[in-house]
Amino acid sequence: MTEQNRQGMANYMALKTAVINGEEALVEKLLANRPMLDIEKSYLLDLAHLGNNRRIITLLKDLPVKE
Repeated sequence: MTEQNRQGMANYMALKTAVINGEEALVEKLLANRPMLDIEKSYLLDLAHLGNNRRIITLLKDLPVKE
């Protein structure tokens, strides 16, 4: 695994934890308007819906999807 892959995985894991914990500011910082795969975005949206955090749901919905 390359260093870039490790960083990407660590960022995604931190993002997942922040979504679960409802940490809006951290989610916004970790997203930084970077595109992500549709499947990743969908999973995070599911988690955000479970927590019913409208701000995080909006942040995720507005995130571009990687082509």
